[in-house]
Amino acid sequence: MTEEKLNEFGGKQNSVETEHVKCSGCGANMEFNPENQVLICPHCGNKVEFNTQTQAQEIDITAGFNSDNNWQKDEATVFKCDNCGAQVVLNNGQTASSCPFCGTPHVQRAEELAGLKPNAVLPFTFGVDKAIEFTKKWVKRLFYAKKAFKKRVDTDHVKGVYAPCFTFDSYTTSSYVGRIGKTYTRTVGSGKNRRTETYTVWRDIAGTYYDSFDDVLITAGSKFDQKKMDKLSPFDTNSSKSYEGKYLLGYMAYRYDYELEDCWSNAKNIMDRRIERGILSQYSYDKVAYLNVSTSHERVTYKYVMLPVYVGSIPFNKKSYNFYINGNTGKVWGQYPKSFWKILFTVLLGLGIIAGIVLLVNLS
Repeated sequence: MTEEKLNEFGGKQNSVETEHVKCSGCGANMEFNPENQVLICPHCGNKVEFNTQTQAQEIDITAGFNSDNNWQKDEATVFKCDNCGAQVVLNNGQTASSCPFCGTPHVQRAEELAGLKPNAVLPFTFGVDKAIEFTKKWVKRLFYAKKAFKKRVDTDHVKGVYAPCFTFDSYTTSSYVGRIGKTYTRTVGSGKNRRTETYTVWRDIAGTYYDSFDDVLITAGSKFDQKKMDKLSPFDTNSSKSYEGKYLLGYMAYRYDYELEDCWSNAKNIMDRRIERGILSQYSYDKVAYLNVSTSHERVTYKYVMLPVYVGSIPFNKKSYNFYINGNTGKVWGQYPKSFWKILFTVLLGLGIIAGIVLLVNLS
């Protein structure tokens, strides 16, 4: 059902509700409670348990490429922010009233949801109040942050959002050939011609290297780029649950921007770098002339998992600084305004220490 109402700025916005779970006591919409992992009524406190024990299963990647796990018609809907372009998935009673990323109150219906459906979800384990506690502790540790900025954290600018990610498992066999070198020094000549020279001993290497990968995490959303997810990691994706819409009640879910094929390609790049490091770790070297590696993948599986992230913003001096909280561990990462005077003090202190060390060395 779609209804039109006034937003806090006096303008109109679309508030759209999808399928929901009604409280048997008072008829209000139920919400997922992360502390108790149950549905709870925010009005009368009625609690409803549901199956939260089913672990998410890996899916053969061929099935994903063949789109065997798509959303069904009318199962969920996408809404798009006119300001920043974020696409939010609404499911089971969610209301599109404002964008969780930029705060814009106009969130318009974009299209019926198409593409892969998540098969896994890592639920939130704490609420907004706890997320604010983690954020305030993080802000206090920011030595270079402006003092006034540290007082601006509040619950009005924090929303729980499920971030779309893919995880990949693979067993790899890699054939490689390369040339590596080890640097040595030796003393040559005698008398006035006595000197130390550096030389490199090169050797050719070749062989087969085996490795296995478990839940290589690749972000699937542009609003949650790989840098952000790496900063918030680790996420315990091996403990993710089988996807159930009830986990999303009271939260928003962000739709993926990057297709499965693209994310698998990014995962292989990460695997390739680890394989190269693993190959080279078998040898003693300090130079690499070249290393050619050919890798085959077997038993490749994936999970399309929704990861819990609290998205917040702190308005300060006509700018908005975003921060993110891992909804599973409480780890925080974000942007903040730096104090020029604190940075200058640190630089001058560092220069003073260096000057003091130089002076002591000269005196000694």
